[in-house]
Amino acid sequence: MTVEQLDFPLSRRGDVLPAECARLREKQPVARVRTLTGDSAWLVSSYPLAKQVLGDERFSLKDTAAPGAPRQYALTIPPEVVNNMGNINSAGLRQAVMKALSPRAGEGLHGWLRATADELIGQMLAEGPPFDLRAGFADPFSAALHCKVIGVPFGDWRRLMSGLDIAFMTSPHTFEGSQLNWYKDLEYMVERLNVPESERTGLLGQLAALREDEESAHLTDEMLGAVAVSLFGAGAVSTSAFLVLAVLALLQRPELIGPLRERPERMGRAVDELLRWNLSIGDGLPRLALADVQLGDVLVRAGELVLVLVEGANFDPEVFKDPERLDLDRTHNPHLSFGGGRHFCPASALGRAHAEVALAALVDRLPGLRLAVPEEQLVWRTGFIKRLPERLPVLW
Repeated sequence: MTVEQLDFPLSRRGDVLPAECARLREKQPVARVRTLTGDSAWLVSSYPLAKQVLGDERFSLKDTAAPGAPRQYALTIPPEVVNNMGNINSAGLRQAVMKALSPRAGEGLHGWLRATADELIGQMLAEGPPFDLRAGFADPFSAALHCKVIGVPFGDWRRLMSGLDIAFMTSPHTFEGSQLNWYKDLEYMVERLNVPESERTGLLGQLAALREDEESAHLTDEMLGAVAVSLFGAGAVSTSAFLVLAVLALLQRPELIGPLRERPERMGRAVDELLRWNLSIGDGLPRLALADVQLGDVLVRAGELVLVLVEGANFDPEVFKDPERLDLDRTHNPHLSFGGGRHFCPASALGRAHAEVALAALVDRLPGLRLAVPEEQLVWRTGFIKRLPERLPVLW
């Protein structure tokens, strides 16, 4: 029997569920796909099988960077960087990272977030519409949070965010600029790691203090800096992309905005539903099989690449009632937008707080917020780890 092999990734639009999702989930929940690099992989699109992959230690994230492993796209950061991130699981680093990523870590964080959002909205109002909500609000708001968490000056946010446009490119082959970009940001974080003790804050301050512990003597400044670069990049690009797509989803359904403004206590549940609805993960969550594993009707062999199609799982009608309806009052919502298993996103609570505050501020202060252009005129970025419109022009 000939097995169909799709080209992956699927559609780059972040506001339309790829047409292949339902068909794959029903007919081929574990399907062969061809990645950007021309490698073969298994694409998992049903909720139970996606959850199985994410929770099974025989499916490894770290080993997707191993030499000779099949890839979803070229490894455009130095291979040793991926291995360095395993250092987070050492006792000292994991504790420092989890402390920094907790919304309870900073006293008054929610109040600070709201003040930051209000300041950015004030700048929007002063500039006037039409206004690019992505460049003028989502990016700086996400950067502000992560500058605070990591412990770097907010004044450097533009330089750090601009580097992410290269850092998270997806390409069929490596390119020179990607490694240069990585080392530039790494050098910046190492410099911040070594500022005077009185100027150290956030995660970098905690990592700098670890160097005085004998048990952490094996950790170099470059290894500690790599943790900071990776967490800033992954966090800032994810929260900004989610916020942009969450706002777009609401602007496309303006009837949902008024009730959120009138009952702000619903925002937490609404954010969870917007997370389920979110299509920003454009390339699937990669795992490498470390052993032969039965996955539904398919025997996945050791050394094969598996990609979890998050939007397939999050729209699975066997788990979510009426999944193609954006229901901001949905109560049963075990979505997989933060991953699962050992690699469940450690910043999930921080990400929720970020989105809740941002959306509350926008619906409260800009009741007439709406798209400034027809939605079909939005330009969706290609060759990037996130589905993302280049701009989100709005009026109010």
